[in-house]
Amino acid sequence: MTLRNLSFSLLLMLFSWNNSNAALEIGASIPNVDGKLESGDSISFTQFEDEKYLLVYFYPKADTPGCTKQACSLRDAYEVLQERGVKIIGVSKDSVKSQSAFKEKYELPFSLVADSDSKVIDAFGVPKKLGFASRQAFLFKQGKLVWKDLAASTSKQAEDVLEFLKTNGNPAK
Repeated sequence: MTLRNLSFSLLLMLFSWNNSNAALEIGASIPNVDGKLESGDSISFTQFEDEKYLLVYFYPKADTPGCTKQACSLRDAYEVLQERGVKIIGVSKDSVKSQSAFKEKYELPFSLVADSDSKVIDAFGVPKKLGFASRQAFLFKQGKLVWKDLAASTSKQAEDVLEFLKTNGNPAK
């Protein structure tokens, strides 16, 4: 194998690499994992086991076009989601400082987790591409997974969650 072919093969492997964790299955319990909020405070995901609904959404990088659309979709529908009992947490590999700046810049009314060590990403089975979390979303009802979106939309993330709630017994008030 020539050096050129070897280099190409290594480059191809690098760009196609992702983790092999399996995504959570419907009915799975919320992972017992801790993270760090944009405020610097610690959070345990199991503390939300009794919440009516918890939406945990993952995104590659704060303050990038697609990730901003996804966050703003949830921000813009925040009141409607809250009326239906949905608490929201966003997760990416960004630093606490980056997550804090992202939250402030776009006036996000929900918490963001700075998962620089990928503990949360791995616990939820979210694939990483080039080291960044894939865009995915998980909705838990009282600690059990009831819906997942493994190819989460950017500008329609809130719409997708609301559609699930509407068709599964949580209509608009």
